[in-house]
Amino acid sequence: MFAKSISRRWFVNTIGVVLVVLVIFVAALSFMVQSSTYNGIESTLTGRMDELLNWLSSRSKDYQTSEFTAVTRDYIETFQDKAKMEIMALGKDGRVFITSTGFEPDHSQPMPDYQLALLSPDGSGKWVGELNTGEKVMAITRVVRSENGGLVGSIRYMVSMERADQQTIMVVIVLVIAALFIMLLLTLSGVYFIRSILVPVRQVSQSARQIAQGDFEVRIEKARGDEIGQLCDAINDMAGELGAAERMKNEFISSVSHELRTPLTAIKGWAETLRSGADPATEEKGMSVIIRESERLSGLVEELLDFSRLQNGRMQLVQERMDILAELDEAVYLFTERARTEGKELRYEENISLAPVYGDRNRLKQVFVNIIDNALKYTLEGGSVTVSSELSEDRVQVIIADTGCGIPAEHLPNVKKKFYKANQLVRGSGIGLAVADEIVAMHNGTLELESTEGEGTTVTISIPLCKT
Repeated sequence: MFAKSISRRWFVNTIGVVLVVLVIFVAALSFMVQSSTYNGIESTLTGRMDELLNWLSSRSKDYQTSEFTAVTRDYIETFQDKAKMEIMALGKDGRVFITSTGFEPDHSQPMPDYQLALLSPDGSGKWVGELNTGEKVMAITRVVRSENGGLVGSIRYMVSMERADQQTIMVVIVLVIAALFIMLLLTLSGVYFIRSILVPVRQVSQSARQIAQGDFEVRIEKARGDEIGQLCDAINDMAGELGAAERMKNEFISSVSHELRTPLTAIKGWAETLRSGADPATEEKGMSVIIRESERLSGLVEELLDFSRLQNGRMQLVQERMDILAELDEAVYLFTERARTEGKELRYEENISLAPVYGDRNRLKQVFVNIIDNALKYTLEGGSVTVSSELSEDRVQVIIADTGCGIPAEHLPNVKKKFYKANQLVRGSGIGLAVADEIVAMHNGTLELESTEGEGTTVTISIPLCKT
């Protein structure tokens, strides 16, 4: 349908317009050729008429009927161009008394030019029409008068227009053939051009349908480097991105399912143990596990909700003038006991004072908690996590550095993307860092990562200072 629609519109618009233009051009040029031919013949006849009248004037200044008859008869009988044109002399009664053909004049033939000449102020008349025989002719008549204005007779030149019309028809045929050739070339070039567009567009359409059905491995073969080629590149890139996003989404679902299943299993198990009865020590341990795992579930759900709000543009910041150091202090304090329990060192290089920033307290604290949590997760027992802050021109920088496993160089550009996890062995949803990056960006700040595999990772969070 698409191809038919494009082709139909092209034929109607382009071919139709060109056809109309060519028809008008051929018609106009044919008319000009015919007019030029007819004008040339008329000029020739007029010139011969003037030549004859001058010859007659040289013979006599004042004609009488008998003199006119004798002189014109003598001229016509010796006329040399009988094959090209016919000349005839008319008496003052309007009847032909001699012709250059030598045949008896046919008085039934129409002579509108003679009537026009009698009525014309200059004594001349022209007629183009068909004789009784059907032959098309051009006739020019000039009346001859005496010095006192009396009608003496008339001279009439007549030439066949058949050959002129044939020449005009030949010109028209040549023009029509040329127009048809142009139309053919235009059609062939148009068909080639349309096919060069429709074929790749059809491939693009087919590939797009495959992508819509979930086949992200499909690729379009790029034939040319034009706009359609650029479209093919864009769709191929889109398919690659969608495929990567689909894989990361599936991994995310699997990871989240595991993250949810583990604490739920622990909570269920300890709840059944406590329901069946347990000693106080076991009960205390069980309640601690249930509380810890419930908090873990709550944090995961909140992380998912935050991600959903960011995706839908529904996350709103409650911004105010705030002390970012206070929120950083609280975030570090939350992980002090955990670091000690896991055998890791959490160093806090506390800054005495930092200039205030304009931001959302809870969201910035959420960012710090997320980054410190990741740093501890990826740091082995015996390692360390260092948290520090400093002023850098008009920005506050919070630096969180760990001595963990680090991030491979090929994964580093993607770690801030949603659903992406560089290390599948470590628990986590894969969206925490993406959420943190979005929150920092909403504060007009930046979140940058530097990492060396096997040595550790440094995260630098930069937030602008209050301008007032």
